[in-house]
Amino acid sequence: MRISLITICFNRKATISKTIKSVLSQDYNNIEYIIIDGNSTDSTKEIIQSFGDKISKFVSEPDKGLYHALNKGLQLATGDVIGLMHSDDEFYDTEVVSQIVAAFHKNPNSKGVYGNGIYVTNDDKQSLVRNRISGDFSIEKIKSGWVPLHTTVYLKRELFEKYGYYNLDYKIASDTELLLRYLFQQKIETTYLNIYFVKMRMGGLSTNYKRFFEVLIEDFRIYKNLGLPAYKIVFLKKLLTVRQYLK
Repeated sequence: MRISLITICFNRKATISKTIKSVLSQDYNNIEYIIIDGNSTDSTKEIIQSFGDKISKFVSEPDKGLYHALNKGLQLATGDVIGLMHSDDEFYDTEVVSQIVAAFHKNPNSKGVYGNGIYVTNDDKQSLVRNRISGDFSIEKIKSGWVPLHTTVYLKRELFEKYGYYNLDYKIASDTELLLRYLFQQKIETTYLNIYFVKMRMGGLSTNYKRFFEVLIEDFRIYKNLGLPAYKIVFLKKLLTVRQYLK
């Protein structure tokens, strides 16, 4: 089974090397690693190029935002399964991908595998800030604001071809829309793997506090468009987030 991993970045010279090394240190060998850079103006491009042919595909050009860049990566991917690794993050350990592959083999009907993640401080100590335990999937949990952590979700490539890529109408919460489209609307079969997949640094692409209200507004639009009680679900979703910090 071939796994395509996609990293998108822009001016990430402080973290991109650690992210790349984390991917390259996985004990599973059949990985296609794709990096989409938004034409960085710092030394990010040079750092990426220093890894040579260890990077399967590297594109550096202006883009129209996070999800436009992700869609570029998806269109380049040739793996059976596709996962994401943000340019601020790292795998939890060296065996994550091999365990994901084993989960797909164990349940051949599964179209997606997801797991847990932790948020850590953006320093050498990497102290725990937030613990994200996904738990088993259910429609009722979705109606209570639950979605799996985006960067722990590994999906069969055929899903993107069949049900579509990231919706560019959403600038900051298109990952939520895509997951709900697959899980809630299409009801794809998934496997929950109760291990940690990723360490996410606070202050990165997925943990920017300044974007809180933008996410809130887009989440509301997404749930409303799905015919779900948007006010209630968005409130419950934020309540779940607070509980994860407290844990």
